[in-house]
Amino acid sequence: MADLIASEKIDEIRRSVDIVDVVGEYVQLTKKGRNYFGLCPFHGENTPSFSVSTDKQIYNCFGCHAAGDAFSFLMDIEGYSFQEAAVELAEKGNVKLDIEAPAAAAAKSMSPDFQQMVEAHQLLSKFYHHLLVNTKDGQHALEYLLNRGFTRESIDKFQIGYSLNSWDFVYKFLTKRKFPEGLMERAGLIIKREKDGTYFDRFRDRIMFPINDRNGNTIAFSGRALGDDDPKYLNSPETPIFNKSKILYNFQSARAHMKKMQRAVLFEGFADVIAADRAGVENGVATMGTSLTDEHIALLKKQVQSITVCYDSDNAGKEAAFRASTMLSDAGFQIRVAMMPDGLDPDDYIQANGAEKFRNEVIDGSLTLMAFKILYLRRGKRLQDEGDRLLYIEEVLKEIAKLDKAVEKDLYIRQLAEEFSVSLDALKEQLEGMETKHSSSKSQKEHAGRSNSPMMMNPPAASTSKIRPAFHTAERNLISHMMKDADIAYKVQSLLGENTFNIDEHQAIFTYLLGYFESGHPPDTSAFIHFINDDKLRKICAEIALVTINDEVSEQELSDYIKQVLNYQKMLKIKEKKAEAKEAERQKDYVKAALISMEIIQLQKSL
Repeated sequence: MADLIASEKIDEIRRSVDIVDVVGEYVQLTKKGRNYFGLCPFHGENTPSFSVSTDKQIYNCFGCHAAGDAFSFLMDIEGYSFQEAAVELAEKGNVKLDIEAPAAAAAKSMSPDFQQMVEAHQLLSKFYHHLLVNTKDGQHALEYLLNRGFTRESIDKFQIGYSLNSWDFVYKFLTKRKFPEGLMERAGLIIKREKDGTYFDRFRDRIMFPINDRNGNTIAFSGRALGDDDPKYLNSPETPIFNKSKILYNFQSARAHMKKMQRAVLFEGFADVIAADRAGVENGVATMGTSLTDEHIALLKKQVQSITVCYDSDNAGKEAAFRASTMLSDAGFQIRVAMMPDGLDPDDYIQANGAEKFRNEVIDGSLTLMAFKILYLRRGKRLQDEGDRLLYIEEVLKEIAKLDKAVEKDLYIRQLAEEFSVSLDALKEQLEGMETKHSSSKSQKEHAGRSNSPMMMNPPAASTSKIRPAFHTAERNLISHMMKDADIAYKVQSLLGENTFNIDEHQAIFTYLLGYFESGHPPDTSAFIHFINDDKLRKICAEIALVTINDEVSEQELSDYIKQVLNYQKMLKIKEKKAEAKEAERQKDYVKAALISMEIIQLQKSL
């Protein structure tokens, strides 16, 4: 966005919103003391390490070190630019801004080619829908849908349409409106013949389901054959505007319902999402003909902590449900798995049994992840056979070993003992050995994950260890006090003189802080963090700001902190001098070694 927002307006926006309300739309927060805590939306975790301060109007995660103010939170979680975040916050705080909303701004920020691709899809989506519901050409397709249980309300809500049984209608329709044919080919709407270089429509005589991005823009289609044509579903190819691994069908419409219910329902395909929506399950999303990806998980992580997986009940569906539920569980979600009678998908089940039964018996009656795994592990095993029975028990025990809660472990291990008439003590003994292995493996994975995580490759010096050297803590406490009082900042500057902080990042924050106060800004932690233009320093600063310190700092306390900072520099000097003395002795220059030793004594006295 080209529009620039005046700093006065930014300050007004910041004062108009409470960061707890902003973060609370994405994270379930619980107040503990002066701050609020919840599960971090930026990385998977089971124990809340995400802290939000209403006093300082900042957030900080002690796990992944995400930190900042309300602006940076929206920028990180929604992928907004600063201006887009400002527009959304201004709307929340009723601050008047003559700037477009994020969705419109996002469209404008696209390249001209991308904009044309989206515009062509949007135009076709409306035209296909018009053909289906308003023309004789689409009458047979409309009757087909109505006979399949679709309602007019559902058809309108999902903007379902119909593509004409023509080889070049869309080609002519788009080129007549000045859309370049090469660009429309790249967008996946038309196909070029190799023989003569002419073009023909990708979708012909099919029911058209638009696929939208998170802003509600149509970026692709899935076309269903009306008869026995092959393939049954023909999807848009991957294009510059459509990446299957990043798109969840119905995400934009389901987001509000997911937030409200604090749960998402994950389906295998868009037909199931539409059928479930007709049945009153409005928090459903689906992957687009691909397995669940890390990008899908990250998208869901920003919205909910609980997911119900509802896949087809055939073998392929169960395999996919097992993989997806395991990935989601590993990412920190609370998982349930909805089960249906063999051979039915959600659409078939709803048509056969009705909406109420689907909601009550399938979705609300879903299994815990462990209960699903127990059923899943039975597949293909003859439990009357001793070998299969022992293998099954071992596989179930391995899954029980991964559980965190002792009560859950006890429940399932007793079920095993009762079902197979096995000694409970023997099962517990075998489980203990598996728990030890799982704990060791989990620890190694977490360590590897921390080592490979982009946010942890070079952890900030301010947070590399919970037990910090005295000088390190002193510098952090000084910065914390200085952020609250400009006079203290100038006093620290005077006391340090020509010296600097020992941690480079701390010195950089100190320099920013002096510049911030010299520009006439009053003490304001959130505003100061925004003043810093380095993401790494912002994160360190936010972490320091949430350190608990006394409201007032005495002259003695200030002096002690400065002493710790300066003493560390002297200790480094002593270490350096000792190395010099040792080298002088090695070269048998005993006079030089004696002089250096005197310097060391003087430095030690000054400590």
